[in-house]
Amino acid sequence: MPAKLQLPPFVTSLSAKLLILTAIFVLLAEILIFAPSIGRFRLVYLQEHLADAHLAILALDATDDMMVGEDLEKELLSHVNALTVVLTRPGQGKLMLMNGADVEVDATYDLREESFFGLIKDAFVVLAQSRHRVLRVIGPSPKNKDVLVEVVMSEAPLRMDMFDYSWRILALSLGIALMTAALVFVSLHRLLVQPLRRITRNMITFRDAPEDVTRVIEPSSRTDEVGVAERELSSMQGSLQESLGQKTRLAAIGTAAAKINHDLRNGLATARLISDRLNRSDDPEVREVAPVLLSAIDRAVHICGQMLNFSKEGKPQLDVMEFDLHELTGEVADTIDVAESVDLNVINHIPPGTFVSGDWEQLYRVFENLARNAEQAGASTVDIRLQQEPDCLIVSIADDGPGIPVEIRNNLFKPFKGSTRKDGSGLGLAITRDLMRAHGGDIWLDVSELGGACFCLELPLGDSITNRNEHLFG
Repeated sequence: MPAKLQLPPFVTSLSAKLLILTAIFVLLAEILIFAPSIGRFRLVYLQEHLADAHLAILALDATDDMMVGEDLEKELLSHVNALTVVLTRPGQGKLMLMNGADVEVDATYDLREESFFGLIKDAFVVLAQSRHRVLRVIGPSPKNKDVLVEVVMSEAPLRMDMFDYSWRILALSLGIALMTAALVFVSLHRLLVQPLRRITRNMITFRDAPEDVTRVIEPSSRTDEVGVAERELSSMQGSLQESLGQKTRLAAIGTAAAKINHDLRNGLATARLISDRLNRSDDPEVREVAPVLLSAIDRAVHICGQMLNFSKEGKPQLDVMEFDLHELTGEVADTIDVAESVDLNVINHIPPGTFVSGDWEQLYRVFENLARNAEQAGASTVDIRLQQEPDCLIVSIADDGPGIPVEIRNNLFKPFKGSTRKDGSGLGLAITRDLMRAHGGDIWLDVSELGGACFCLELPLGDSITNRNEHLFG
């Protein structure tokens, strides 16, 4: 039964975080908008009072003596919501409306000197007041820029209007924040959260049975990052299934190869007991067939041994020693040369006294495998050369065969995929790469000057080996 996706509580879920963060960011934006808007509100409020004061004091122009009665003066000031109004016109005297005795002014503001940040600061000063102040406001009349108006007024009505405006802004901001957060939440939930849940659910389901091909995620047609993630996940799951299938086959091959290897060894022992009798047969056809039969048995045992070693030995265990690489490659050349069934000329250009540190048997296996691969591919000559790098030796094994087909080069060192022969197991080069990497080196395909394939082997050098080889490469 597929595993059930355990979702986190809503308060800690990605959806809730998106909702809360969106609301917070919208409120922050509204606060940044509120600061200049409340400053602008206070400025407009004061300018309107200057305009009203200008209109109110014009009643003095209708009188002969530029004076009005006390009752009318109080009524005009009441309409303006001011305690004193003073009007100054260019080239003329001052006009004044005053309600009773002089009052103590707490603060004076000249609107001609106000700045952007000054308006914001003054607005928050008003909001922060806990007492009723009396203000003197000076500025040009909005009705006539040449007329200077001065108003002494109570701050209380201004403060109340600013608080009313702030509450309206707050309510509007909360509404916008909640609406925006809801829209963003719905959008991101559909675009991001739901696809992430689908990917997470598939990962959990695939984890429970990675070998089940029906559990590989089916990518959507989206072209954004989510679509890329789905396609990459599908590709990764496919590669993992292929790797698991390969390991399963290797395990089965290991078991089968162990049994087959045991039986073939017994059969080979019996075959060797009668080989001398077959070779002494009076029938020339029998003497000719006997070596071919034994060679076929040897090759079958060799293939089974490769499968057994590759599937069971894991990381090769090395018996490291220092030895002359020239002697090792020379022994490989001699072994190939004495084999009657092999027609291959191995030319060893490695100078005598070239010391390396490694496992003799395993490196012998590497060189012999590459030489036999060249012979089986149709090469007649193998050229072994050496190049020294600052911290390693590069050994090139080049042949004059047909080369490596382009279509298998990408899978050359992958088991069951890198064989150039129809009947090959594809394990030889994979085993060779594992042996080289166990030595701290590597193997790769290069261009052969002889026209065929060229494999390069990297053998790391220690300080002691480098010093012993200095007389060769000085």
